[in-house]
Amino acid sequence: MSRRTFDDVILPPATRRALDNALAQVTQHDLIFNRWGLGDRHPTGLALAFNFAGPPGTGKTICAEAIAHSLGRRLLLVRYAELESLWMGETPKNVAAVFRTARDEGAVLLFDEADAIAARRSTSVDQGVQRESNTTVSVLLQELESYNGVVIFATNLAANFDPAFERRIRTHVLFEMPGEAEREQIWRVQLHPSRTPLAADVDFYALARRYEVSGGDIRNAVLKAALAAAAEPVPDSSKRIHQHHFEASMEEVIAGKRVMRQSLFADETPGVPEADVVGGATAGQYLAARGVRPPRRRAARGPDCTRGGPAQINSKR
Repeated sequence: MSRRTFDDVILPPATRRALDNALAQVTQHDLIFNRWGLGDRHPTGLALAFNFAGPPGTGKTICAEAIAHSLGRRLLLVRYAELESLWMGETPKNVAAVFRTARDEGAVLLFDEADAIAARRSTSVDQGVQRESNTTVSVLLQELESYNGVVIFATNLAANFDPAFERRIRTHVLFEMPGEAEREQIWRVQLHPSRTPLAADVDFYALARRYEVSGGDIRNAVLKAALAAAAEPVPDSSKRIHQHHFEASMEEVIAGKRVMRQSLFADETPGVPEADVVGGATAGQYLAARGVRPPRRRAARGPDCTRGGPAQINSKR
């Protein structure tokens, strides 16, 4: 069973209210559909499907673990790379196998980066990969119709979902970037209340006010700061994490994010506006008009997806 609880995540009030509402739907499911008889009128589509959408590092995965912990259930974490197979027809079978496993174990099912598997179906199916992708989405929709458990989709790109999922998802929870007050709390909860050696100059309020970042960014900065303090050439008993450790580490995290936003594709294609490259489709049209063939993307293949066997599923207790 998952070890992380709602005490481990700091959320904006609106996000927390939406999560509380989602959890109430799970706990009151028996009352509504069994004792009140709505299950007789609505025999399909009983899955408690939730969409956790928001920027990276805003707590989507942690909250899925917290829901599983609150229900006393195991969390089955599934990523698309673990479902996709090199062999035609195996990916839809892997999707069905995931739902069978969740039924057998009474688990909460979490699809991480769900936009990859729940993407809009293509109207042009002249290639096998497009037919396979459409079939996978169709199987996922069918499984949702017959599943009677908790399914959570976590995504940074909810707009990429196939429109058919809108009706099947019970609640959409928007994970927003934390405000100043939430950021200060996030800084504090990353550290052990009694064992982490903090210097007297540490000011979490100043850090929260200065850096408008996500909870995931704060976590990374805290770990970097602890590593920098531990590497100081002084006896362990004298080592402390100072304010400058946190500041330098956060600057490093922010610099890393700038690097990840760089587009090598743009640099190698002079004259293409940055906005077009980010937009994707417009850039492709721009290049095609000039006879430039963009590099082909290779589909990710999970190392455990082999012929004839279902994907391995990450199980969190």
